Amino acid sequence: MINSILDMDQNERNLKQLQDKAVTQQQLRLTDLFEQDPQRFEKFSVHFNQLSFDYSKHRINQEARADLFKFADSKLLKEWIKRLFTQESINYTEGRAAMHWALRLPKDDQVYPELAKQVHQQLDRMYQLVEKIHAGQCRGATGEVIQDVVNIGVGGSDLGPLMVSHALSDYKVSTVKPLKVHFVSTMDGSQLSDLLHQLRPETTLFIISSKSFGTIDTLSNAQTVRQWLEKALGTQQSVVQHHFVGVSTKPEKMTAWGIAEDNQFLLWDWVGGRYSLWSCIGLPIALQIGVDGFKQLLAGAYAIDEHFQTTPFEHNIPVLMGLLGVWNNNFLNIQTHAVLPYDGRLKYFASYLQQLEMESNGKSIQRNNEKVDLNTCPIVWGEVGPNAQHAFYQLLHQGTHAVSCDFIAPVQRYNANQFTYAESAKSLTEQHHLALSNCLAQSRLLAFGNKALNADELAELPLYKQYEGNQPSSTLLLQELSPYSLGMLIALYEHKVFVQSVIWNINPFDQWGVEKGKEIANQLLPILSGKEKDISQLDVSTQGLIKILLGKE
Repeated sequence: MINSILDMDQNERNLKQLQDKAVTQQQLRLTDLFEQDPQRFEKFSVHFNQLSFDYSKHRINQEARADLFKFADSKLLKEWIKRLFTQESINYTEGRAAMHWALRLPKDDQVYPELAKQVHQQLDRMYQLVEKIHAGQCRGATGEVIQDVVNIGVGGSDLGPLMVSHALSDYKVSTVKPLKVHFVSTMDGSQLSDLLHQLRPETTLFIISSKSFGTIDTLSNAQTVRQWLEKALGTQQSVVQHHFVGVSTKPEKMTAWGIAEDNQFLLWDWVGGRYSLWSCIGLPIALQIGVDGFKQLLAGAYAIDEHFQTTPFEHNIPVLMGLLGVWNNNFLNIQTHAVLPYDGRLKYFASYLQQLEMESNGKSIQRNNEKVDLNTCPIVWGEVGPNAQHAFYQLLHQGTHAVSCDFIAPVQRYNANQFTYAESAKSLTEQHHLALSNCLAQSRLLAFGNKALNADELAELPLYKQYEGNQPSSTLLLQELSPYSLGMLIALYEHKVFVQSVIWNINPFDQWGVEKGKEIANQLLPILSGKEKDISQLDVSTQGLIKILLGKE
C-alpha cells in the first residue's frame, strides 16, 4: 500500500513536470531546436535492423524526453512490457491473455515450447493447404482446379489480410494455375454482387474468417455465397466441403455450418481480431506471397518483439513512438494524427491503423474503473502521400488544426531484374525518387514553414502564400518493402499502441464500444423485415426513419 502511494506521488510529480515543460515547449519552434543543435538528427533518430526512425522533427528536447522516460517509469512501463509477454490475463475485462506475440514465436522457442508447438501445428496445416492450392491440387466439387479464393471477414479478419496482401503485391508467387485472391467485408452485399458476376462456382474457394463464427456481417455474406454455389452445383454436402474453409475459435460452429474438419483452422481466445493476421487469419496473405514469404513476415514481427522487450527506452522505437504520441496528444494538445506512406502498395495501411489504434485505445475508463485523467487515442487518419498532397495537405500546411504525422517510405523500390527493358526500370526508379523527394519536402515544410523557403522568395510572398510550419512528424524509412520489413512495421505499431495504453492506464485488448451497436441492430432487424410491428418504444427519430424505410411516410 505504501509503495502504491509512493508510485502515485511520483506519477503526479512526473506529470506536473511534463505539464510545466509543455508550457514552454508550446512556444518553442522546430526551427529553433535545429538551429540550437546541429547534431539534432543524430540525437533524435534510431536505426535498427532494416528500419530508420527519425523523430527529430518533434517539438521536444532532451530534457522533455528524459521526463517522458521518467513518466513511463512511474507508470511501470517496463513491468507491463514483461507482463505482456506472459500468459497472464492482462485483457482483464474479458478474462483473457493478449498473446498475439505468440503467433510469431519460432517453432523451436525455448521459453514457451508448448505454446509454440500449438501455434505451429495450425500454421503447418495452413502451409499444407497453401502449397496444395499453389500446385493446382485443390479441386472443387466438380473436379476443376481452384483458381479464385474469396476471403469473407470483417474488421481484423479483413483489414489485416487485405492490407498486407496489397502491400506485398511485388512478392506474389507463381502458381501452376493462375490464382486470384479477393476480399469481401461489407454487410450490404455490394462487394459480393460485383464479385459473383466475375467468378465461376466450380473454381472458387471461400474462406470464412470469424473468430466467434457468429459475426452477422460475415455469416450473411457466407450464406449468400453458399446459396450461389448450391444453385449452380447442387445442395449435396460435398459442395460445402469442397468450397469452404473456416478460421475460428469455434470448431463446433464451423462443423454445424458444414465445413469439413480438414478445412477448419483454429484460433485462440487470446488473439484479438485486430492482432490476428499472423495466425491462419493470414491464409489469404500466404496464398499471395507463399509459405516462405509468410514465414518472413512472422520473422520481421518477432525481431520487433525482441527489440521491444530488450532495448533501453532511449533506442526502443515502439516506446519512442508511443511516448511521442502521448507528448503530442496530452501535453501539446494535438488531437489528430495522420499516417502518410509514400508507396502506393501501402494504400490500406492507414485504414488498418485506424482499427488497430482507435479500437484499441479509444477508451475513457481506466483499469481502476475510474474515468481517465488524460485524453486517450487521437483521431488516426491518412492516405498514400502523393494522393494526400492533392487532398488534405492544404489543411496540414495552412489550416487551423495542429496535426502530427508519420511519413513512411522504402529506401529501395525498383530494380532492373523486374523488367524486360532497362529503360522501364530507370524511369520507374526516377518516379520512386520523385516520391521520396516529395516525402522529405513535405515533412520539411510542415516542420519549418517559411524557413524552408528561399529568403528572396519569402520577401515577395503575400500572407496567403506563407507557411506557419511547426507541425511535428516522424519519418520511418524501410530499406525495402518486403515481407520481413512489413512484419517489423506492423509490430512497431502494435507495441506503440500497448505503450500508450499503459500510460493512459486502459485496456487496449477489448472493444465493448463495438458490441452494443450490433445488439441494437439485431433488435431493429425484425422490424425492418416485417416480423415485428411495435416501434413505440423507440425514439421518435428512429421511428420516423423506419417509417420512411418501410414506405409508410
